[in-house]
Amino acid sequence: MLTVDFDRLPVGPGTRVLDLGCGAGRHAFEVLRRGGDVVAFDMDQAELDGVAAMFAAMDKEGEVPAGAAGKTVRGTALDMPFEDGSFDRVIAAEVLEHIPDDMTAMREIFRVLRPGGLAAITVPSFLPERICWALDEDYHTAPGGHVRIYTLAELSAKLKATGFVVGPHHHAHGLHAPYWWIKCAVGVNNDDHPLAKAYHELLVWDIMKRPPATRIAEALLNPIIGKSVVLYVRKPKT
Repeated sequence: MLTVDFDRLPVGPGTRVLDLGCGAGRHAFEVLRRGGDVVAFDMDQAELDGVAAMFAAMDKEGEVPAGAAGKTVRGTALDMPFEDGSFDRVIAAEVLEHIPDDMTAMREIFRVLRPGGLAAITVPSFLPERICWALDEDYHTAPGGHVRIYTLAELSAKLKATGFVVGPHHHAHGLHAPYWWIKCAVGVNNDDHPLAKAYHELLVWDIMKRPPATRIAEALLNPIIGKSVVLYVRKPKT
C-alpha cells in the first residue's frame, strides 16, 4: 500500500533515494522495483532486518533491475550519517508526527538532499487524525505515538522555513480513516473486536484485489477524509 505517488516523485535507474523512517519498507521496495538505488533508514533494527530480507528475496526472484541496489542503515532522523547532498530523492512517510523536534528532522532532510532534488513528505491528515485523538487517548499517548497533528498550512510553512520550495499535495487512503475511527472507538488495541476485524478484512481484500468500485470510492473519499496528506517539495538548485 503506497502513499507516495511515484508519478509526482519519479525514480528510476541511477536515482539515489532515501526512505527515511522506512518501517516495513513499502516505499523502499517500490523504489527498488523501479531500478533506483535506495537506502532504507530507520531506528528499529528489527524492521530493518525484515527489509533487508525482502531486498534479498526480491533479488533472488529477479524483481530487481540490473544495477539497482537496496541497503539498510540504522539511525535517527535528527542526525543522519550521510554527507550533504547524498540523495536525489527523499521519502519521509508518516515520520514527522512522531518527532518532537520536527524542524531539526526537516533540516536534516534538506541537508542530505542534493540541490534540485525532490522529497515527498507524508503525515496524517488533520481531520481524520483529530477524530482519532478525540476517540481514544491511547492512540496518541502510547510510546512512539504521534506527538502533534499537522494542518497542511503548518506543514507547508515549516518546510518553507527550512528552505524548501513547496509543490503540489494530495490526500491518500480515504478508505482507511473509518477503520482507525472504529479502532479508536472500540479501543485502539482491541484487534479482536468484530467490527474492527471485519473492516480490516475489507481493507486487506481491497489491497490485494483493487476492484474498480473501491478504487472509485477511495478517489472520491481522499480529498475529504484521506488518512494521509502527501506534500512534494524541492530543494532549490542555488
